Amino acid sequence: MNNQEKIHAIVDNIERVMIGKRNIAELSVVALIAQGHVLLEDVPGVGKTIMVRALAKSVGAQFKRIQFTPDLLPSDVIGVSIYNPKDMEFEFRPGPIMGNIVLADEINRTSPKTQSALLEGMEEATVTVDGVTMNIPKPFFVMATQNPIDYEGTYPLPEAQLDRFLLKLRMGYPTHAEEIEVLKRAEKSAPIEDLSSVMSVEDLILLQKEVKAVLVDDTIKNYIVDLANRTRKDSYVYLGVSPRGSLALMKASQAYAMLKGRDFVTPDDIQYLAPFVFSHRMILRSEARYDGITPEEIVERILAKTNVPIKRLVKQ
Repeated sequence: MNNQEKIHAIVDNIERVMIGKRNIAELSVVALIAQGHVLLEDVPGVGKTIMVRALAKSVGAQFKRIQFTPDLLPSDVIGVSIYNPKDMEFEFRPGPIMGNIVLADEINRTSPKTQSALLEGMEEATVTVDGVTMNIPKPFFVMATQNPIDYEGTYPLPEAQLDRFLLKLRMGYPTHAEEIEVLKRAEKSAPIEDLSSVMSVEDLILLQKEVKAVLVDDTIKNYIVDLANRTRKDSYVYLGVSPRGSLALMKASQAYAMLKGRDFVTPDDIQYLAPFVFSHRMILRSEARYDGITPEEIVERILAKTNVPIKRLVKQ
C-alpha cells in the first residue's frame, strides 16, 4: 500500500465503530501523522472516547487514559519517584502520560496546575521528575476532550495549553439515520472490542517521517504567514495566532496533502485546515463577545479577504 492507502485504511477502520464522522476521523489521523495533538470539544456522549480508542487500536499503539477531576494532581499525570527501602534508592513510577496514544478525558475539569503538567510532554515529548528528564515513547499523541466551557465545574484552558494542540475539533450530534445505525451496531456487542489494527507502530513512525517530504512551496509559506499576521491585526482580536500556529498549519497541511494522495500542499489545503488550526489560538476582545463574533467567523473572514496564491504548484 502507498501512504494514501495506509492513511485511508486507518480512517476506514475507525469508521467501523464511529458512524458518520469521517471528517473528524481524517483530521485526527492528520494530526497523528503530523505529530500534533487534538482537542475535541463537545457535549458528553457523542463518541469522543470511542474515537480515541479506535485510533489507538487501528495503529496497534499503547493506549492510556487520564480521567481529569478537580482533585487530580500533576504527579497523577506524569508519575512520581517512590523510595524503595530494599534497594535504598528512588524508583520512578510512570504516570499515564507515558503512553503512545493518551486520552486526556474532560481536561477542563481539573485545575490549571494539573493541566500544565501536560505542557512539557506535548511540546517536547519528555517529562521531568525530580530534576531528571525522561523521553516519552514514540509515537506520542494526546487527544484531549473537553466539555463546553459554560458547563458547571469546568476551568478554561490556559492560552499556553491551547497553543499545544494542533487542531481543535467539534463532533456534533449524529443524524437520525446515523444514530439508528449506532444502536444497531451496539445491539449485541460493543464494536470497539472487535476492532483490530491495520498498521504497526513502526509503520506509523515511518509515515510521520515521510510526511516531512511533502513539498510546501514558498508561495504557500507566504500565504500561511499572511493569514497569521492578519489575525494579529484584526480589530476583534486581542491576541492573534503565534508563530507556533503558523508552523502547526504548515505541518497539518503536509499531512492532509498526503491523505489526499499528493506530495505537495495546495492553497485549498490551507483554507480547509485554517479554522481548525487558528481558531483556538486567538483571544478575542470583549467587543467580539458582545457582538456575538466567534473565532471561526474571524478566520473565515480573513480567508475571504486574503489573496490566494495562483502560482502553479508542480513537483520539483
